Amino acid sequence: MTDPADLVLTNAEIHTLAAPDTTAEALAVRDGEIVRVDSAYEIDFLDGVETTTIDLDGRVLLPGFIDAHTHMTAVGKRLVHADLANADARDEAVSLLAERADATDREWILGYGYDESDWGSPRYLDRSDLDDVSTDRPVVAFREDMHTAGVNSVVLDRLGEQLPDDDVRTENGDPTGVIVENVLGPIRDAIAPDRAETRELLLAAQEYATERGVTGVHDMVRQSHAPRAYRDLDLADELAVRVRLNYWSDHLDALREVGLTTDHGSEFVRTGAIKTFTDGSLGGRTAKLTEPYADAPDATGQWVVPPADLDDLAERVDDAGFQMTAHAIGDAAIDAVLDAYERTDADEARHRIEHLELPSEEAIDRLADMGAVASVQPNFLKWAGEDGLYDARLGTERRARSNPIRNLLDAGIPLAFGSDCMPLDPLFGIEQVVAAPDERQRLTVTEALRAYTAGAAYAGFDEDRLGTIEPGKRADFAVLDRSPWEAADIAAIDVAMTVVDGTIVHDAR
Repeated sequence: MTDPADLVLTNAEIHTLAAPDTTAEALAVRDGEIVRVDSAYEIDFLDGVETTTIDLDGRVLLPGFIDAHTHMTAVGKRLVHADLANADARDEAVSLLAERADATDREWILGYGYDESDWGSPRYLDRSDLDDVSTDRPVVAFREDMHTAGVNSVVLDRLGEQLPDDDVRTENGDPTGVIVENVLGPIRDAIAPDRAETRELLLAAQEYATERGVTGVHDMVRQSHAPRAYRDLDLADELAVRVRLNYWSDHLDALREVGLTTDHGSEFVRTGAIKTFTDGSLGGRTAKLTEPYADAPDATGQWVVPPADLDDLAERVDDAGFQMTAHAIGDAAIDAVLDAYERTDADEARHRIEHLELPSEEAIDRLADMGAVASVQPNFLKWAGEDGLYDARLGTERRARSNPIRNLLDAGIPLAFGSDCMPLDPLFGIEQVVAAPDERQRLTVTEALRAYTAGAAYAGFDEDRLGTIEPGKRADFAVLDRSPWEAADIAAIDVAMTVVDGTIVHDAR
């Protein structure tokens, strides 16, 4: 006799997102594992005295979303500090920071996520704006890409000697308060949350994520308490998302010393890849291009990690048995990563390129040949329309060939979707790529969903336990109020329920 299930979800439109995608009415879970996917009639035989049975009233059930590139402490900071993401104008962003200053007795006034590209002016928040918030407390406003920030005079006076001159923007020899790339290091050090605050940030971010159907994250961590906080939450049975820790390259030697390699860990917290930058961002004009920016003819961006150092790192990461993942946005940066990966066994190691926004056709062919993973952010397509940010930065021709997600998929390149917290919302990203500005680069709903589930699972060596709804896989689900195949406004679909390892972690029915 078959043992009864712990959980039965029935009267649903279940999409397995396997190949091919098949549908079913019900499924059964035992000990956090899917044991059967079938008709409601057949699943009813697994309904026992202690089985929890939930009628989903025709809702759509999918594998849980896996965000393959995110920063959970950054998500938490937006929730705990000033969230500038919805500021429609410079004055509104300054007002939100001023409100935060009035509401907290913390010394540092912090805001996250502003995007000046919709303000009708290309100017970043600078010291004159932020001095209006406070002239006696330090104020920092991070742009959405986290590669650019504005600081007030207090920060410049306090940390001025620690800030590398090359990344401090000046006007007539005086710092404007706009800072980019490496200069952000001393700022991050000064405002780094302690262990208790890191736990607070991660719990806030976790709740935000599960409300959006996210059941797993690949978190990019650097010099923070996040790895310890995640493991503390895991031991306390308070972790409601699966976490893959992609450590920055400055952790490599420490990870080797303690004997870790990619995929070590528990059911909920595992070691992922070694992460590095190559260039910056298009918004900050620091992504490394082969040709100058359309709106800055003397600028081609900058190296955050030069090619020679990247080559050395790739060799050390590969020798140590780790997966590697490299941030590369501009075409020159992408070529540099490909050069480095060609010296490794990129296919077996599943080395990844993050963002991959402006690859040449040759770069796409090279990537397909080596079998590395494209970890991309469909959210970024919000800047790729006519007269958008990328039009200004790149000009019409390069803007039109940015984020060629369809080309990547058609080339047979393993495709994983993540949000980079811009925003953390899979359904928003799926809508962007299904309705991409360039019709030739659009994905079908099924293809986009797979990149946020099975594709992200593959990028994290998790395809045997996550990413599809099949017997033997872990019971991680997102339940939607409406079908993304039928909705014109995918981003507006509500997540009714999120299940992780057979436990309901969000319920908005």
